[in-house]
Amino acid sequence: MSGKRSIFEEVGEAEPPRSTPTTGVIDKAARRGARGAIRVWLMILFAMVVVMIAVGGLTRLTDSGLSITEWQPVTGALPPLSAADWDAEFEKYKQIPEYQLQNQGMTLQEFKVIFWWEWGHRQLGRVIGLVWAIGFLFFLVTRKIPTGWTGRLLVPGVLGGIQGAIGWWMVSSGLTGTMLDVASYRLATHLGLAFVILGLLAWCIFKLGRSEADLLQARRNRDGKLFSMGTGLLHFAFLQILLGALVAGIDAGRSYNDWPLMGGYWLPPEPLSLEPVWRNFFEDAGLVQFMHRTAGYLLFVFGIVVWLRARRSANERTKTAFTAVMAMMLLQMVLGIATVLYVAPWHLAILHQFGAVLLITLILRARFLAQYPIAQSVRG
Repeated sequence: MSGKRSIFEEVGEAEPPRSTPTTGVIDKAARRGARGAIRVWLMILFAMVVVMIAVGGLTRLTDSGLSITEWQPVTGALPPLSAADWDAEFEKYKQIPEYQLQNQGMTLQEFKVIFWWEWGHRQLGRVIGLVWAIGFLFFLVTRKIPTGWTGRLLVPGVLGGIQGAIGWWMVSSGLTGTMLDVASYRLATHLGLAFVILGLLAWCIFKLGRSEADLLQARRNRDGKLFSMGTGLLHFAFLQILLGALVAGIDAGRSYNDWPLMGGYWLPPEPLSLEPVWRNFFEDAGLVQFMHRTAGYLLFVFGIVVWLRARRSANERTKTAFTAVMAMMLLQMVLGIATVLYVAPWHLAILHQFGAVLLITLILRARFLAQYPIAQSVRG
């Protein structure tokens, strides 16, 4: 309601303009713009981490992981630049068990092949860290990070730094004694953290793809039961990935290459022959592969249970997301069986590893849609 007019006021005199607060509008626009830019930045990081996982797998399959025997986070970015530098690196490699017990007589040219694989793996890690640091500092300094997101965007970078240290912890396990490869449980830790970083990036990308208002409204229609089952499926799949890393770490995939039996039996012979007993669960090829197979069967059965529950969802996109998970789970199982039957050739092994990346991403997406279903018409 307008105020009373003065009796001395001219009839045509205009009212003074009223100031309107614009801070909220500016902030809202800034948040909207930053969400899109930050999402693109995270998608680039996500793609780079996927490539990093693939390169790491190829580094292991080519027995290249122990070719660089020192951890030099900064100076190690430069490869050998002269013949003398190459000779020095080769001499360091000759001092470790892998060369002395397995690669005696390797030529300098053969050494360069495995060196470049490991150097490329480490260099890609440095580039990922640099892309994260530049992006984070830019959005922080320009104040374009949405409220409540600073910590979320900081975590992947911190975990990336820890990942570098764990990578060296893994490599150092193969430089002494009689080890020809890195310790399998350290490899599982290294790969597991890579998937944690990947999952965090994916979840942030999903959330930034929709406005906060949309997410708040969608959460009111969440399917709590399906979300919980999706969480269980996510954790189970992550456990299976860790078991797969143990298989890869000791080349257990090349030990028993029949299916569904193992050497003609359901349980491999002498599964607890190592002392102390706990070593068998990490170092016995037959038992480790048996655990990976069994967990795969159980994961597939649980996936069917979750999929059947998702079929009852009223939201079509949520149902479709869980159907995609089920289809990928079936494909991943076929890839796993083929990898065993063909004695784990590198192309099938990498495809199987990439399948794990795709499966985890699809589970995260389905879980996200159970928590934040996309609005649909009454007819679906």
